[in-house]
Amino acid sequence: MFRRREAVPFAFVAKADSFRSNVTPPPKHRVSTSELVSRTLIGLTVAAGFTGALLFGMPSLETNQSSGHTQQSEASQGR
Repeated sequence: MFRRREAVPFAFVAKADSFRSNVTPPPKHRVSTSELVSRTLIGLTVAAGFTGALLFGMPSLETNQSSGHTQQSEASQGR
C-alpha cells in the first residue's frame, strides 16, 4: 500500500485547541417569576385536560355487559 505524505488530511482539527476566540457568548437569559408562573399554569392546565379526558372517557370505554339485560333493536323483533 502507498503511504500518504500528509499525516492527516484534516490536521488543522487537531490544532483547534490552540486557537481561542475573543468573542464571548451572550449572557444566559434568566426566567422571570411571571414567566415561571405562566409556564406552570399552562402545564397544569394541560395535565388537567388530559386527566379530565381520561375520567370522562373511561365510562365509554367500559364493556359493561350484564348477563340479564341485553339490548335489541326494533328491526330484530321481526315486525
